[in-house]
Amino acid sequence: MKRVFITCALPYANGPTHLGHLRSTYIPADIYARYNRMKGRDVLFVCATDEHGTPIAVKAEKESKDPLEVATHYYKMIRRDLEACDISFDNFSRTSNPLHHKISQKFFLKLYKKDFIYEKDIKQLYCRECQRFLPDRYVEGKCPYCGADGARGDHCEACGRHLEPLQLVNPKCMICGSKPEVRKSRHYFFRLSKFQNKLLKWIKSNKNLPANVKNYALQWVKEGLKDWILTRDMEWGIPVPLKEAKGKIIYVWGEAFLGYISSAVEWSEKTGKDWKEYWEDTVVHFIGKDIIYHHAIFWPALLMAYGCKLPDYIIAGEYLSLEGKKMSTSKNWVVWTSEFLERFESDILRYYLTINAPLTRDTDFSWDDFQRRVNDELADILGNFLHRTFSFTNRFYDSRIPKANLEDEDIRIIEDIKKAKKDIEDAIERFNFREGLVEIIGLAKKGNKYFNDQEPWKTIKEEPDRAAACIFTCNQLAKAIGALLKPYMPRKSAKILEILNLEGISWDDATTPIKAGHEIREAEPLFAKIQDKIIEEEKRKLHQKTKPREDVSIEDFAKLDLRVGRISEASEIKGSDKLLKLKVDLSDKTIQVVAGIGSKYSANELPGKKVIVLANIKPTKLFGVKSEGMILATAEKMGLLTVEDGKIGERIK
Repeated sequence: MKRVFITCALPYANGPTHLGHLRSTYIPADIYARYNRMKGRDVLFVCATDEHGTPIAVKAEKESKDPLEVATHYYKMIRRDLEACDISFDNFSRTSNPLHHKISQKFFLKLYKKDFIYEKDIKQLYCRECQRFLPDRYVEGKCPYCGADGARGDHCEACGRHLEPLQLVNPKCMICGSKPEVRKSRHYFFRLSKFQNKLLKWIKSNKNLPANVKNYALQWVKEGLKDWILTRDMEWGIPVPLKEAKGKIIYVWGEAFLGYISSAVEWSEKTGKDWKEYWEDTVVHFIGKDIIYHHAIFWPALLMAYGCKLPDYIIAGEYLSLEGKKMSTSKNWVVWTSEFLERFESDILRYYLTINAPLTRDTDFSWDDFQRRVNDELADILGNFLHRTFSFTNRFYDSRIPKANLEDEDIRIIEDIKKAKKDIEDAIERFNFREGLVEIIGLAKKGNKYFNDQEPWKTIKEEPDRAAACIFTCNQLAKAIGALLKPYMPRKSAKILEILNLEGISWDDATTPIKAGHEIREAEPLFAKIQDKIIEEEKRKLHQKTKPREDVSIEDFAKLDLRVGRISEASEIKGSDKLLKLKVDLSDKTIQVVAGIGSKYSANELPGKKVIVLANIKPTKLFGVKSEGMILATAEKMGLLTVEDGKIGERIK
């Protein structure tokens, strides 16, 4: 393997990243990419945000925004999160990129011309009010399996079942709330069933597929593969490149995979290098457990149909729970990446999410366990060994590596370093990232024991040769730890090597001895312990987010001065695309209100409208403009709550 093409599952651009995303996909992929670069291999590490599909379209419609605006907002958040965690992509793109559209349409056309895509009429829900067919996320109703309300047209959150819109009991349109009817619609299907035997053979014979991927994929294939619908009736997405397919877009799972390719092509255009040379050598996909089916069955079948080399490895990270419960973004039982990084360093997050359990096993994020591991393993073991080694070198050897005559106990440590390097290398090559990190902490444990056994604070006076041998050996161990830690904790690794005055070393340099006389820099504390009060605060914040809203008493509600008002004037506020300055007539007085309804209404259509006003809030300033009240509007679509019959100034009770 000279070149390696590494990808991460495309993060969906309808929300920021959380710790589960990092644990299953992005941190493992980055460890592997950094390791291979250190080994001197040519790495192409790419990703992109997945920006099409119904969730973004629904979200945009509810917020009266363009879908691209929603996707762009989250693209920036996701990119910021991943950069803050030092995920070292060579290229991070977007599926809304015109280049991606071009590549996806070309891919679709080739499969269509080869007769791997065909047309068929299907029954589909249609909303007469909205005058359109309703793709999966545009429908909600009661789950036919567990009876839970609020099930979507593709998934039930309560029982986890995959659903089709027509299966829902009492379905309704997510946008207008009306009951849809069943109509026929022509769609395009991929002949997945045609690849049943080829996929079965590929999965069974592929020694590179880990057990969790292979077993899950085999289960699906043995149940029998059905042809997969490849299009949707929507505007947001990549248009099907056929004249007769007007109004239809390529289903997100028919084009999102190609985000790996389009991101690589984008990289090629920037660098002048050929991405195909990397794909033809070794391809490694890092994904989450929830999309094994797509990557181990549907994606290989698409590549077989097109005539491409298949991926060599598909590494699927299992789930991360939170404090013993399933993570849920809808219930706010989640720790967002940006939220975590406000208080803690990214490297200790990378450490904890890796050391906690093998990637192929579900694991739990616990604030107490996080504190324990940071304090015991990073501060007391790793940090302690490094700091005492560097401090002793600074103090007694003028910050220079001493000359040494090594004896058996010293040589054993040097041999342990070489063996550990080989074991860590083998672990990473087999994607056993936790095992490799455990070996590194094991080296630090040996270093502490060796330092204690040699007692250099005593022998520096009684047996100076033994003290010199000890500090020489400890610095060799510190160098190896600093180098081997780089794929896992790049910032701490850089700091260790900076203190050692050894920046920029390769993987194989880890066991090359530092020469006597080499000068190091001043020691610095590398890991701080986390105090109990900080962890208690984080646990309190987590539980606070999931608390139900408190009930409001009749007495509290009676304090609100809600009145009927008429907007007499409206104007835009310079510098804001949402805020409008309104003059509102309340009969006995006219007040000025700043309202965030500019995305729904233009200033010239508001004068004369009767609205409901909260008239007794404390005056404040928004964008430097005084606001003396609040206009009532819906939270999601910013629709004004109006009243036709009330008199101006009349109080609402």
